[in-house]
Amino acid sequence: MKPNMGTIDRIVRIAAAIVVAVLYFQGVISGTLAIILLVVAGIFIATSLVSFCPLYTLIGLSTRPKEDQPNSPAQPK
Repeated sequence: MKPNMGTIDRIVRIAAAIVVAVLYFQGVISGTLAIILLVVAGIFIATSLVSFCPLYTLIGLSTRPKEDQPNSPAQPK
């Protein structure tokens, strides 16, 4: 599992998860929608903590800057 998430991506995911949690605990969202959004929020938190998104790997996407990626050749400046 090579990290494939950049800092901004991680921050946005954590912020979205916090918004979902606040909406749920304030009673703004409920029922099936709330359950689905809470599961997605949990996935966002988990992927942000490990800096790895399996979906990004499947589609060949990485939001991590090239110089931060492990095993990448050093690029001259």
